[in-house]
Amino acid sequence: MAEEIKSVPVILSVAQEAPINKMLAVFQDLMDHDGYGDFRVEVKILKRGQKEVIIHYGKQFRYVLDQNV
Repeated sequence: MAEEIKSVPVILSVAQEAPINKMLAVFQDLMDHDGYGDFRVEVKILKRGQKEVIIHYGKQFRYVLDQNV
């Protein structure tokens, strides 16, 4: 049986909500996709105390074909 994950209330700024909402939407899209996909997040620390969040997202359709010998 899977362990239950307990959520902890977190106060987010408006700026933090945008990438988090996008990540949730991308994850849901991948779960609904009838094929393979990947989802990766990069966070880079920039000057002036800023962070850059890069969301990598791609869908794949894979097919297995018989070879004629």
